[in-house]
Amino acid sequence: MKILLVEDEPQVASFIKKGFEHEGYELTIAYDGRTGWSLYEQQPYDLVILDVNLPYLNGVELCQRIRAGGHQVPILLLTALDSLADKEAGFEAGADDYLVKPFAFKELLLRARALTKRYADGGAPQVLRMADLELNLDSKIVTRAGQRIDLTTREYSLLEHLLLNRGRIVSRVDIAERVWELDFDTTTNVIDVYVSYLRKKLDRDFTPKLIHTVVGMGYVMRVQ
Repeated sequence: MKILLVEDEPQVASFIKKGFEHEGYELTIAYDGRTGWSLYEQQPYDLVILDVNLPYLNGVELCQRIRAGGHQVPILLLTALDSLADKEAGFEAGADDYLVKPFAFKELLLRARALTKRYADGGAPQVLRMADLELNLDSKIVTRAGQRIDLTTREYSLLEHLLLNRGRIVSRVDIAERVWELDFDTTTNVIDVYVSYLRKKLDRDFTPKLIHTVVGMGYVMRVQ
């Protein structure tokens, strides 16, 4: 699979390139939007990853230019901006997904695989399901029993991580590293607090219960 990465921070670009090449992918780097567009015109790519804040031509503008040409390629935006307005601008420009910096490479890899698989399958929406719970990776909408559940950005990221690992016990350390991208502080209860928030929204008024505590080990999502 050929990937085009347009990222103006050399350290970030190198980190991403090493990660994808370790997984067997071929990745080309451009450090500004104009160069990225020139490379994109020269050959087809299976995935385009764009930083939003790029010199000369920013990521949103480059995304719009790719879509204006009628090109059907999965596009993922990377940005330090986490407001709803910023995300809306990216999706309106034609982006398929949006990842906020800093991020764990594993999450980027999972999203990249999901996007390319969806395009290979003809563009069908990518949905994570468990019982009557659905998380749409395209629209970022979560529903349970057909009822929309409004989540904060952090709650959504936590739920997505738990669903990607459904049936598997996920430790607090793993959640801290994958969702918060932090070294785990054993004195904090922030993860337990956010799991409690999710339970109130997803489990309190529904059956069966899906989020379970495994004492001394962490959390698991399963039908029980």
